[in-house]
Amino acid sequence: MKWSEWLDKWSMNSLKISAGFLEMEFCPNDNDKNAAWQMYIDLLTRITTQPIDADDGDELTALKSIHGLFGLTRTVIKEYGRHGLEFTKIAIVVLNQIIRPFTAKWHKISLNNGFDDQQTCLIFRKELDELQKKLRVYTRMLGEMSGVEEDLLNFESKI
Repeated sequence: MKWSEWLDKWSMNSLKISAGFLEMEFCPNDNDKNAAWQMYIDLLTRITTQPIDADDGDELTALKSIHGLFGLTRTVIKEYGRHGLEFTKIAIVVLNQIIRPFTAKWHKISLNNGFDDQQTCLIFRKELDELQKKLRVYTRMLGEMSGVEEDLLNFESKI
């Protein structure tokens, strides 16, 4: 399978990626699968994929959690190094094209005490919801890359 086919499957064809790269074979190895598993589990357990009720949570904490994906992703990339290039290729694109624009915008607003304004908080939550939709797709992509057979994103235990 080519990268372009894999990205099309997940409706991630709006990412800006060079045509040459898109024609390369997508062939994750065990290191890619292990790296994808680490990110998959982390994304499943963060605000990045989990809904938040309007009366719950805190915008600054949510922003910090999303920003934390940069450090986490760098750690995973360094751990698997050049032996996990398929994972690295998609992880870097998602960081730079999906997550970075959100965190850059909202970091500046938060520094200017923007979260003190209720209307700004509502806009943040709306944009967070849109980001979460994209990150849920990314999470499912990582699940597939890691070989997960069941979509744990929608898994709910009954206690």
